[in-house]
Amino acid sequence: MKVYTFQATIAIIGINPYVEVPETILSEIFNQAGKNKGHIPIVGTINGLPYQQTLVKYSGLWRLYINTTMLKDSPKRIGEAIEVAIQFDSSDRTIKPHPQWAKALENNPEAKSIFDKLSPSLQKEIVRYIANLKTAESIQRNIQKAIDFLLGKGSFVGRQNPKY
Repeated sequence: MKVYTFQATIAIIGINPYVEVPETILSEIFNQAGKNKGHIPIVGTINGLPYQQTLVKYSGLWRLYINTTMLKDSPKRIGEAIEVAIQFDSSDRTIKPHPQWAKALENNPEAKSIFDKLSPSLQKEIVRYIANLKTAESIQRNIQKAIDFLLGKGSFVGRQNPKY
């Protein structure tokens, strides 16, 4: 895949720093992705440091959000010009569910039915959260919290009730 480079000035919307990607580069990335809707996975560099991110359209503009792992102190750098390299990322970003999470859903058909009706982004958020836990205790504790959340008995990852 071809790498595109451009200079951009960091702007902010709400609390989120971002840069606008030039239309000509967006068109090329859309062609490579085979779509111009939804989330577009990308990789590249900012000021020479590598990142993996997703292009998102919000309020009519496609934005490359610049978080603090991509650029240290990015919220404090509004107005700064940066060098951006960007390309479509065709790698598989699928997150495999933790085996204990899959078993918990298998053992609770009601929770599984609710989980299957959630938006793909909320499903991914739950799967990613549990998959990234380290200790057996936190895995078990959070699997139970997630099941309870699906059954309407509590909150999970900052959410009160599943919306599907």
